[in-house]
Amino acid sequence: MGRSRRDGTGTLGVPEGATVRLEVAASYRARRRGLLGRDGIAGAMLLTPANSVHTLGMRFPIDVAYLDRRLRVLAVVTMRPGRLGLPRPRARHVLEAEAGAMAEWGVRAGTRLAVTADPTPGA
Repeated sequence: MGRSRRDGTGTLGVPEGATVRLEVAASYRARRRGLLGRDGIAGAMLLTPANSVHTLGMRFPIDVAYLDRRLRVLAVVTMRPGRLGLPRPRARHVLEAEAGAMAEWGVRAGTRLAVTADPTPGA
């Protein structure tokens, strides 16, 4: 993931072959907003840095994967709207997707993910 703190888009790679559209929320403002105000998400959102999330004010249940600094999945939980997740001390990133999506993609504890950022316009 590197030390870059830029919001943007990219691709999430899962070893079982799934390739998922990814939104990266790296700025404070983007992490704070997250998935609030949406009715769903096509793909996933990576919050970085982050070690916990909440679903207060959300409209749909989500899968949450806590990732360490090497993008290895520490835990995957499903959270209903209106919940407060506990911080995970070793987590450095949090991946969010619609409930059920991570099981479909093969994301589970121990899986190492790959993130590829889309090129920034004008770069």
